[in-house]
Amino acid sequence: MRHEKRPILVFDPRGFVDVTIARLAPRKTSLEGLRLGILDNSKWNANKLLRGASVSLGKDIKFAAINYYVKESFSKDAAPRLIEQIARENDIALTAIGDCGSCCSSCVRDTIALESLGIPSVVIVTAEFIRETELTRQALGMPDLDPVVIDHPVSSITQEEVDVRVRQIKEKAQRIWTADAENEGAPQVRTQMPAPDGLN
Repeated sequence: MRHEKRPILVFDPRGFVDVTIARLAPRKTSLEGLRLGILDNSKWNANKLLRGASVSLGKDIKFAAINYYVKESFSKDAAPRLIEQIARENDIALTAIGDCGSCCSSCVRDTIALESLGIPSVVIVTAEFIRETELTRQALGMPDLDPVVIDHPVSSITQEEVDVRVRQIKEKAQRIWTADAENEGAPQVRTQMPAPDGLN
């Protein structure tokens, strides 16, 4: 019996994502005298991390004020009114914690919302969720937003382990608030990006 060899057509379902690449908020030349807004996503130990980081940062930086906010659910974006309030009452922002799928993406979305309102912002995620953070940043058009990456896990750690992560936050957050961004001051650009390969 004769079998004919026929070509097989394989389609790549990923395609392209049509996004607008948005610029980061202008970075600060100094942190002295600024108002720091802290957004707690209400996950276990987020409070300890954020309050520990604010105390540690306050030892070296004389903030004009440190304002604390808590959103209703770690798996949802902060309410637009809360984001607007934080942007109105602060000069820089810090939010945590992204240590699972839904809380990671919502933390990144909150950070991008604040950046879009002109507030240099830092999102804290754990090392296990770097890829998820990258995909969210790309999909929302702010790939240059750098997160602070700390050790995983967060929800079940001792106070000593919290202190280690606080030191990681203190060192990296200051660099992000003051770093020169490559696209700072650049206009928004509409472009097509290859769709992500997935969460590998």
